[in-house]
Amino acid sequence: MKIYIFVFLSLSTLYLNAQDKIDATTSFLDKTEFKIGYSGNFLWNNGLNFGAEYLWKEKMKVKNRKRGKRTNTHQFLFNGNLGFTTNFSTKTDTGIFTNFGLTWRRTNKKGKQFSIEFNPLGCYRSFLPETYEVKGDQVNKVFLPGRSYYAPSLSIGLGRQRKGKKLTGRYFNINFMLRTPYNSGTLPSVSLQYGYRFNFKKKK
Repeated sequence: MKIYIFVFLSLSTLYLNAQDKIDATTSFLDKTEFKIGYSGNFLWNNGLNFGAEYLWKEKMKVKNRKRGKRTNTHQFLFNGNLGFTTNFSTKTDTGIFTNFGLTWRRTNKKGKQFSIEFNPLGCYRSFLPETYEVKGDQVNKVFLPGRSYYAPSLSIGLGRQRKGKKLTGRYFNINFMLRTPYNSGTLPSVSLQYGYRFNFKKKK
């Protein structure tokens, strides 16, 4: 019985040592990609989106096909975004939004990517044009008029990976956002996102 305990402890130690080596060589920046891009609908709302993605889990799947083996990489990433959008002509729909959630991304051997991003934690802050309020006989200008909304979102996108580069890839997403409570219900909005991802630790 003692010999089995000894073998188990020895194997456990080897596993822990191997795990420490992996963690020691993989830093936070190695697992983190940043992104910047356009966010809007090209008609009345246009803006920019900034974000970061942290690699949580990664798994490779190999399938045998008639033309050979097909290898796909599946990743789960924590993500966070910060952006703004405005109507440059009327200034009636200007806002800042932020959201946090999880992204699933599949990458094939050619670097083509498909992703689904779900952000249950989201906030949208709207800003209105110059606004005044009446209190009795006084008319006062409202400071930063507008309001905040709970704004979860869902994105479906395509992309392309560039291995071994600081500019690691590009993406194109269709984003669905719900702002609530909006009047007596919710306000759905659809936007397009196009941009680039980069990693400071990649080689040029």
